[in-house]
Amino acid sequence: MIKVVLLKTMIMEAAALKPSALIKFQSPSRHFNINRSSNSIRIRIRFRRFSHPVSTSASASTVIENASISLGHVTRPDFPILHQEINGSKLVYLDNAATSQKPCVVLDALKIYYEACNANVHRGIHYLSAKATDEYELARKKVAAFINAEDSSEIIFTRNATEAINLVAFSWGLSNLQPGDEIVLTIAEHHSAIVPWQMVAQKTGAVLRFVSLTEEEVPDAKNLVETISRNTKLVVIHHISNVLASILPVEDIVHSAHNFGAKVLVDACQSVPHMVVDVQVLGADFLVASSHKMCGPTGVGFLYGKSELLSAMPPFLGGGEMIADVYLDHSTYAEPPSRFEAGTPAIGEAIGLGAAVDYLSRIGMHKIHDYEMELADYLYEGLCSVPKIQIYGPVPSQTVRRAALCAFNVENIHPTDIATILDQQHGVAIRSGHHCAQPLHRHLGINASARASLYFYNTKEDVDYFIQALRDTISFFTSFM
Repeated sequence: MIKVVLLKTMIMEAAALKPSALIKFQSPSRHFNINRSSNSIRIRIRFRRFSHPVSTSASASTVIENASISLGHVTRPDFPILHQEINGSKLVYLDNAATSQKPCVVLDALKIYYEACNANVHRGIHYLSAKATDEYELARKKVAAFINAEDSSEIIFTRNATEAINLVAFSWGLSNLQPGDEIVLTIAEHHSAIVPWQMVAQKTGAVLRFVSLTEEEVPDAKNLVETISRNTKLVVIHHISNVLASILPVEDIVHSAHNFGAKVLVDACQSVPHMVVDVQVLGADFLVASSHKMCGPTGVGFLYGKSELLSAMPPFLGGGEMIADVYLDHSTYAEPPSRFEAGTPAIGEAIGLGAAVDYLSRIGMHKIHDYEMELADYLYEGLCSVPKIQIYGPVPSQTVRRAALCAFNVENIHPTDIATILDQQHGVAIRSGHHCAQPLHRHLGINASARASLYFYNTKEDVDYFIQALRDTISFFTSFM
């Protein structure tokens, strides 16, 4: 049954592939053209082989007129990595909460940058430097528009979201927190949103206060709001949990925090790639996200900060680019965003992130979110049909929605064993471990969990294959019990 579904799926994907197009590297001043029509990849399936050119234009930019063709089937041709075999089976990639795959337009943007305008930014007057600077700053403007920041100077490029949080912690935190000040978090935060504040609290005497879960295994937003007081100087919250798939009412929490004069930092790594995120609507003071989770390259992320806060913050790192003037006994500093981007930045990666933003925008974040909500319900229902399984987080309903991921455990089988057999025997990639959320796992009474997480290029056929492969994996282990 699995083979039949796979065959039908791959034939649909092969039919959906479009001929290669002319790539244009967008710039405020000039275009570079590269014809990729000669490039090709081989799509390998167990029964038959197809060979097609890689689609270098975002096929997702085409409006889907036929409702019977899912967004996943339309966009899959844009991702070459998905068309391969793993251990003799078709790859089914369900580890998107850890990192997403990259479409051709992003790979092309990186290639074109290094082939056509590789140079350092902001420091040279020659053509290549000016061109690289144009593209780098254009990427900043794209990110700002994507999250509706008021100005592109409110976007700081960082190495990743972890560095972005550390930037706030060691710049804003060390400058503003005093003994007895409180930082409010939930026990469901990612380690990167906990550890920096533990370090800053040790240096400043500030106190961390953690909010637990409700009986429905959702961070208790009501209790969180009640915990905020005049002593609260910062609230650190995720938008979407990478384990529970729960979605916090960020706008309401921000409103309550601001009533007490507290600032709010939002970890949006699991929301920016999957839904419309408007920082002006949310009202957050700081927001962080990672490129690699939203179809962009690794090695770059961003911090959004309100301009008045960034302007008042001291530098995080010292060196070139972040200065105004350097003397032997002191230095003066540039205005944001340069103040927080010391040294040579990840230029190509930032440009690749800009290409990813363009790609997602062409599809439409509303369309991505709606499709993923459909997949989320389908995944949850499929897992519920598997015996002796426990899924963590809320039960979906008309009023409670889950993100398109499920962390789960199967009775008497370690999650890493499940993930290993799924990979080696079925070509299914999921995550196992604590997902950088050890405090949450301890609260749930477990050491680890398995996690399947979807993105818009996944399909219901992927979910069906995963569920059947999971059943086969469970049968394999229970045969020894």
